[in-house]
Amino acid sequence: MIKILDSNKVGIEEILERKLSDVSKYEKTVSEIIENVKANGDKALYEYAKKFDGVELESLVVSDKEWEDGISKVEKSFMKVLKEASLNIEKYHEKQIKTGYALKKENGVVLGQIVQALEKVGIYVPGGSAAYPSTVLMNAIPAKLAGVEKIIMVTPPRKDGTILPEILAAAKLAGVYKIVKIGGAGAVAALAYGTESVEKVDKIVGPGNIFVALAKKQVFGQVAIDMIAGPSEILVIADDSANAAFVAADLLSQAEHDVLASSILLTPSSKLSKAVSDEINAQLKKLSREEIATKSIKDNGKIIIVKDLDEAFDISNQIAPEHLELAIEKPFQYLDKVKNAGSIFLGHYTPEPLGDYFAGTNHTLPTSGTARFSSPLSVDDFIKKSSYLYYTKEALEKDAESVISFAKKEGFEAHANSIKVRLDD
Repeated sequence: MIKILDSNKVGIEEILERKLSDVSKYEKTVSEIIENVKANGDKALYEYAKKFDGVELESLVVSDKEWEDGISKVEKSFMKVLKEASLNIEKYHEKQIKTGYALKKENGVVLGQIVQALEKVGIYVPGGSAAYPSTVLMNAIPAKLAGVEKIIMVTPPRKDGTILPEILAAAKLAGVYKIVKIGGAGAVAALAYGTESVEKVDKIVGPGNIFVALAKKQVFGQVAIDMIAGPSEILVIADDSANAAFVAADLLSQAEHDVLASSILLTPSSKLSKAVSDEINAQLKKLSREEIATKSIKDNGKIIIVKDLDEAFDISNQIAPEHLELAIEKPFQYLDKVKNAGSIFLGHYTPEPLGDYFAGTNHTLPTSGTARFSSPLSVDDFIKKSSYLYYTKEALEKDAESVISFAKKEGFEAHANSIKVRLDD
């Protein structure tokens, strides 16, 4: 079922091929939804809740009582897991906190930078029948550590108008300020432009379906966004020390996400490639999402037999995968060969789901090759920086002619004059 290819017999373009769907047919719909929310506010959001989520809401905002009642329904054992995961995520992201600096130069000059948190951030969390408390933690905890005052979470309601208890619990643990029962492009529009129930935010983060992704793209500039996320990806580099069952399971862990998900194995071992293929076929039959995973593996799964590990890393760096597993005997010796990857999992006992849920690294990662120039979600995504400078009169006089010369060279007389008038003071 999964394609086994020899790197000597296929071009790099075939290896790099990503099957992306045509989104143009959705763009007009998304644009119309955004304009409707801009014009009609909450009224449009209530209409979309009925149309898309099948529920007539009495209020868009989760009340304090509803929040607490929901949390009380979460199993104690799972609440313990949520708290442990939250602590791990917090400890990892604490190291990313930045402070400003002042550089005092000689002769009356001070240069510096101040670091400030964004004031309001919107987090999109997929909802309805699905449960993604991990998405809440991964997006809200870095924002809280950055110092964001108001974290506003939007998530679609279930058919009974409620939000899954596990989502509510994660939101409380992560410091979410408000939860609004809205989803899709309408939710993104509400966060970008504001309505009676939803404050306008400075940045929108979090994953979603094609309508959410396109809406984020369309409102960019009105607000900041984290990224335009594509289908999930995993790439495994494995040698003869790898366990075929482990590798197959890890490839399938992403294939079950979406029929467009990509699962690739690069290995110099023909024996391992055959064993992994057999394991995939066997394990597929045991999955509750077998149909999705099967189509994903058939359409986008590949096993590439390479001549050696050096070639594997070369191909991997060109693909720039979202998740990269090094299922090799001495992974740390090869870590510096990784140039482009969202998150890197080292060794035979570090499967990708550790990063999805619990270890502490962020699971909001660059996809579709964008790891060549972008990074996992972090505290940095929720701050902004301003530079400042101070000159005494004497310091200005010292540098004045240089600045005037620069301004004149670029043809800006008024710039030059703003220096000159101070020299005559």
